[in-house]
Amino acid sequence: MSTISHIYTERDVGDFFDQTLQTYLSFWDGDGVLHTGYFADDADDDYLAAAERTSEVLAAEAKIDGSSRVLDVGCGCGNFMIHLAERFGCRGEGLDLSRERIKFAQEKLAGEKRLDIEFRHGSATQMPYEPGSFSHVVSQDALCLVPDKPRSHTEIHRVLRPGGVFAFSDFLQPKKEIGERARKHVYDRVKWNGGYSLVGYQAALEEAGFEIILARNLESHIRQTYRVLGKTARERAEATPDAAAREWMLAFSTSCEEIQVAIDDGEFGWGLFVTRKRGSAAP
Repeated sequence: MSTISHIYTERDVGDFFDQTLQTYLSFWDGDGVLHTGYFADDADDDYLAAAERTSEVLAAEAKIDGSSRVLDVGCGCGNFMIHLAERFGCRGEGLDLSRERIKFAQEKLAGEKRLDIEFRHGSATQMPYEPGSFSHVVSQDALCLVPDKPRSHTEIHRVLRPGGVFAFSDFLQPKKEIGERARKHVYDRVKWNGGYSLVGYQAALEEAGFEIILARNLESHIRQTYRVLGKTARERAEATPDAAAREWMLAFSTSCEEIQVAIDDGEFGWGLFVTRKRGSAAP
């Protein structure tokens, strides 16, 4: 079984997502959507609709409304925060390690002047906000990449108001030991050191002072995400005249197959969590 061969830092993660932005924009989605889909059923193969459904499910479980002030940690290209502001009229901010993705989000926001949100570059382990600044903290498939996860939980707890909600989806590491194939195609591919199991995540959140409201295993949805993306990559490779682009797509499709094996072997998973900071909100 594999152990971690390299400890990735926050700089490694930020640099990776800076360097891969254009590649992912050209393949996954020109708007910068980059998270796992919540599929309607086993036959559903519409990735973008499934990704949008993930945002809808998370917002509903978090009970976000027009009075909410929301922080999206690991906001990437800003899609979720913009979606929340457009859908509910809430205020908020997005924070991300990738300068290029924050720049992309800010440029997108420039055409949405009516929205009371902003984006900034920064770390989940040292956030530039006062204690109790937000009613909600949300995240989609990003917190697993933070090397110092307990520190990020402490910071999220700090910036939440008493009674505030921390709701997020994230990748899971169901097994303690990870094989070489999973290490290569899942973990090292995105500079991920490793994470929690579904139960382990809950324990870590409780240790940080959160009350668990919901913890849901979404393994079937992440498997379908990579099945659909792998199929899409193969189809696009066949129609792509550029040799380098075709090679990347075929390699990505192969990785998608290996990722599905890792999921089946219990080496990779996905979960949704809703928690609350203990205490009562100020009147």
